Amino acid sequence: MSSWSQCARFTAYPLDTGNNGRRLQSNTVFSSIASRTRSKCRNMRISMRDRSKNRKPLQKGRNLSIEAIQAVQALKRAKQNGESALEQVFNSKITRLLKNDLIAVLRELIRQNQCLLALKVFEEVQTEISYRPQLKLYAEMVSCLGSNGFLEEIKYLIMALKMDSSLPPDIEGFYALLESLLKFNLSSLALEVFYLMKLRGCDPDKLTFKLLINGLESNEETDLSAFVRQEAEKYYGHSLNFLDETEDDVPSLKQMY
Repeated sequence: MSSWSQCARFTAYPLDTGNNGRRLQSNTVFSSIASRTRSKCRNMRISMRDRSKNRKPLQKGRNLSIEAIQAVQALKRAKQNGESALEQVFNSKITRLLKNDLIAVLRELIRQNQCLLALKVFEEVQTEISYRPQLKLYAEMVSCLGSNGFLEEIKYLIMALKMDSSLPPDIEGFYALLESLLKFNLSSLALEVFYLMKLRGCDPDKLTFKLLINGLESNEETDLSAFVRQEAEKYYGHSLNFLDETEDDVPSLKQMY
C-alpha cells in the first residue's frame, strides 16, 4: 500500500452516535483489550523475580488519599492471586472510589509501571458518567504500555479514543500523545491521531508539525513525512523555516498555550 493510500485510509473515522452509543463502543473496545491481556497478567505473575528490588514507594499526599493507597496495594496483591481475586478487588474497592481517587489510582499504577493493572483501571475510568477524555492521560498510558512492549494494546487504546465524541480540542494533549506514539515508532497511529486532531477542530500549530515531521523522518517514514510537510504548507506557506529552529526556540512556541 502506498503512503498516499495509507494517508487516505487514515481519514475514515466512525460516526459519533451520541453518549449512549459512544459508551457502548468504547466499552466494547476495552473489553477486547481485557480479554487479550488476561493471560499476560498471569504470565507476569509467574515470571516475576525479586519484585522488592523494583518496587516503588507510594506517593502520599493530597493527590493520593488513604482509600487510593489501599486500592493500589490491594490490586497489586490480587494480581498475584489470579483473575478472580482481581475482579473481587475491583468490585469491592475500585468501583466505589470517587472520580479523583480513581484517577489518582490510575496515575500511581502508571508511575509504578503496573501497566496492565493501569489499563484495567483506565477502562473503569471510561465508565464514569462525568468522564471527559484527558489526552495527556492517554499519552501516559501509551508510554507505559509501549515501555513494556504492549503495542497491540496501544492500537486498541487509540481506537477507543477515536470513538469518543466528547474529545476536547486540546493541542497540548494531542502533542503529548503524538510524542508518545512516535517514541515507539508507531507512525501510522501518530498520523491517525493527527487527523483526529483536525477532525475535532484543533488546528495543528508549528510545534506539532515540527514534532510530527521530524518524528516521521527519524522513523524513516519519508513518504509520510513529505505528506505532512504538504499539510503544513497549507497552514504556513511553502517556507517552513520553523522546522530548522533549534531546541532553544521550541518552548517559545509552546508558551502560546
